[in-house]
Amino acid sequence: MDAVKITFALPKGHMYEKVSQLMEDAGFHIISNGRNYRPICSDSRFELKMFRAQNIVQMVDLGRHDIAFAGHDWVVEGNAKVVELLDTGFDSVRVVAAIPESFGTIDSLRGRRIVVASEYERITRNFLDSQGLDYFLVHSYGATEVFPPEDADLIVDNTATGRTLRANGLKEVAVLLSSSTRLIANPEALTGEKGRAIEELVLLLQSVIDARRRVMLEMNVETSRLKTVLAVLPCMRHPTMSSLADNAGYAIKAAVLRDEVARLIPVLKTAGATDILEYPFSKVVL
Repeated sequence: MDAVKITFALPKGHMYEKVSQLMEDAGFHIISNGRNYRPICSDSRFELKMFRAQNIVQMVDLGRHDIAFAGHDWVVEGNAKVVELLDTGFDSVRVVAAIPESFGTIDSLRGRRIVVASEYERITRNFLDSQGLDYFLVHSYGATEVFPPEDADLIVDNTATGRTLRANGLKEVAVLLSSSTRLIANPEALTGEKGRAIEELVLLLQSVIDARRRVMLEMNVETSRLKTVLAVLPCMRHPTMSSLADNAGYAIKAAVLRDEVARLIPVLKTAGATDILEYPFSKVVL
């Protein structure tokens, strides 16, 4: 009987580097195939193909591919009947409505027909209809922020920081949704052998994402200071402890959030921890 085959769509462009590195760190080596859009995965269950980000969601929705990495914004835009299995946190953006700063508020657009530019037709129409605005929608193909004020009264675009919008004299008037790169699946692929293989993939990818948020702290603690140190030491469940030679105290390990380390190490030192080590690790499986 043939082994299970899972068709896996990957995004071209700037998203590819991040998701391919995530796959590598999870143990799935991706081998480039020159200018061919079909890289090879070290796990032969996965058949890879690269697409533009805007096309991926539709391919999974249609069942042409079982799973894919895609932006949540394009899932919403396509009204796709897919399952989001994992949020990578990559390419976090907000899809916003913006107008020229000189316009004041969105109320200045009422009572007349306005021109709106966006790559997101469905998302934009839903927002404009909810606002009761009279509009003509122009589909943009990138660089949407250049349209106002001469060629559009309002735009709907994605932004990570808002810096580009402000540089072009625009201000946000509404946040329509938040988006990031997700692992999505066609629902029919989540049963049987395919479903089990996809579950394994999600487990490993999530373990890498969780590990990137944490570091391991290792320290020695005298018995008399043990309770004080444990009281200030966060961990996922319980710290790992082992006795030091000659009953001199304990060696303690705990995985802690990376963002908390700069604050935490001085606190641990004051509480009585010594010989504190910090180091990364590759996976966390809870």
